[in-house]
Amino acid sequence: MEPSDFIHPKKQLNPKVNNTIHNMQVHGRESLSNVKRIVVKIGSSTISDDLRINEAALDGLVHDLATVKQQGVEVILVTSGAIAAGLPHLGLNTRPKTLPGLQAAAAVGQIRLMAAYAERFQHYGQCPSQLLLTQDDFSDRKRYTRMNDALHTLLQLGTIPIINENDSVSVEEIKVGDNDTLSAYVTNLAQADLLIILSDQQGFFSADPRHNPDVELIHTVKNISNEIWQAAGKAGTESGTGGMITKLRAAEIVTASGEMMIIAYGREPLVVTRLLKGELLGTLFLPNTRISGRKRWIAYSRPPKGYLVIDNGARNALIQGGKSLLPAGIQSVEGHFNYSDTVSCFAENGVEIARGLINYNSTETSKLAGKQTQDIESILGYHDYDEIIHRDNLVLLS
Repeated sequence: MEPSDFIHPKKQLNPKVNNTIHNMQVHGRESLSNVKRIVVKIGSSTISDDLRINEAALDGLVHDLATVKQQGVEVILVTSGAIAAGLPHLGLNTRPKTLPGLQAAAAVGQIRLMAAYAERFQHYGQCPSQLLLTQDDFSDRKRYTRMNDALHTLLQLGTIPIINENDSVSVEEIKVGDNDTLSAYVTNLAQADLLIILSDQQGFFSADPRHNPDVELIHTVKNISNEIWQAAGKAGTESGTGGMITKLRAAEIVTASGEMMIIAYGREPLVVTRLLKGELLGTLFLPNTRISGRKRWIAYSRPPKGYLVIDNGARNALIQGGKSLLPAGIQSVEGHFNYSDTVSCFAENGVEIARGLINYNSTETSKLAGKQTQDIESILGYHDYDEIIHRDNLVLLS
């Protein structure tokens, strides 16, 4: 792994180098004291044991978040645990194996889980609120805007929004899929300064700690490189449904949007309070350049429906010239997409360089690939746009 990817004092022996690394770590942690709005994601493994909610863990989490809120920081909670909360009340000792069974457990458990949060937050004089979301809420621009308005109004009124995926009605087509990704979406929606993912791990390690006893905790990640993905156990291009892979994906979304993310151990006492005071806990992922809310939505709030491979001339026009993507620069088209869907743009070397809202569907785009703009009407019989993706609807990826 390249030294530039992360900052780790134990890996350096030169005192001057150690001092520089320490200063960089402290600088990154010092900025946490200026955070005004946070999203905290809590996993099922942190607030439940043996498929049952752990009351003591829930008590500790609420006390921690209420403390932070009382200190003037706006708090949004993305919580797992609905299925675990529902199982005892359905007389079940094992997790259902069918989708309807999981939906039923979530439907029963969501009420119980929210009641548990409400009772505890009210003890500290805090007012919780609830939002149940699906991928469709993020993909549709109008719904996204309405959701954004509702969330910001809840924050202005002083509530603590508690968010979960609407598991009782979600099916594969409309699921975000995991609460790590959901928390990244919510961070962008709220334009929060920091996402904290509370896990059953102390943070991000140099290798999988379950299989390698010699791993070390990485306190600061500057760049989510291929080596970082490999340290998580899989390459970044492979599919993953949980564990550190989804947390890295969340970090990629949040840091590319210009915000910070931390992975920390969820049962560490007052972990959120201590993190915001700059204590060296967990792993801090440093941000890239901040982008606007609309560009966050285009790039990171809806999965791409397809991808385009573009030639080097088009790549240079996008990156260096700030130009739109024209038909002539497209080499190949993959996927099935419609007008205004999000589509990825890959360079010839296989690196994804941009995402944008497409002006033509996949059939039309395939016909136009490699052709000149003046030929659009003769090929399609109509000419709605010169550009395949207009630069105003395109986001370059770091």
